[in-house]
Amino acid sequence: MKRNLVTGLLACLFLLAACSGTDPGPDREGRSALIIVDVQYDFLPGGALATSGGDEIIGLINALQAQFDLVVATQDWHPPGHGSFASAHPGHRVGEVIELNGLRQVLWPDHAVQHSRGAQLAAALDQQRIERVFRKGLNPGVDSYSGFFDNDRRGDTGMRDYLISRGVTDVVVVGLALDYCVKYTALDARRIGLGATVLVDATRAVNLNPGDAGKTLDELRAAGVVVSDSAVYLKEG
Repeated sequence: MKRNLVTGLLACLFLLAACSGTDPGPDREGRSALIIVDVQYDFLPGGALATSGGDEIIGLINALQAQFDLVVATQDWHPPGHGSFASAHPGHRVGEVIELNGLRQVLWPDHAVQHSRGAQLAAALDQQRIERVFRKGLNPGVDSYSGFFDNDRRGDTGMRDYLISRGVTDVVVVGLALDYCVKYTALDARRIGLGATVLVDATRAVNLNPGDAGKTLDELRAAGVVVSDSAVYLKEG
């Protein structure tokens, strides 16, 4: 009972800070967590939904982990025939946008199917410091870009409550891909009252449409997300 009360009070304080326009930068007091988004085989070169240069960021992410007391990760984990797959909609193609259960949905190739190799976190990713992995995209009728919620904001991965219970006030988001899952994870962090930073050199974009990466950075900044570089967090030597 006492623990639930404390968690609730922390959540209220975070929301008040977000509404007051508090600067969410790295100098803000509180505990920071690193969120590693979807570093899975299907999003790396050779995967079903490959992000160009996705493998190039893994070493940097491994180095960043040592700078944080708390490291968590997200993992796309779709059931076969997920509604976001073009193969689930005969007559439609990859990249097409349809309406799915009242939401705008980009159709993707089959990817991150549960228990497939493509869904596994990459072996090159150091997983020893990752305290918890939050799976998303389990609902076959709703996609889930954010590591916090499904796209309809009804499904909750549990990451919000976990971070709050650990005293986290700020998150640093890295991984794949900048213009989808990284972006929505950072935006949701701000919505729930956490400070959020995205490290541009530790992510890569899909760029389904030319210029998507640049538009994403503008959108993040407008929402109060700090757009930064890993050098701010990495210590020499």
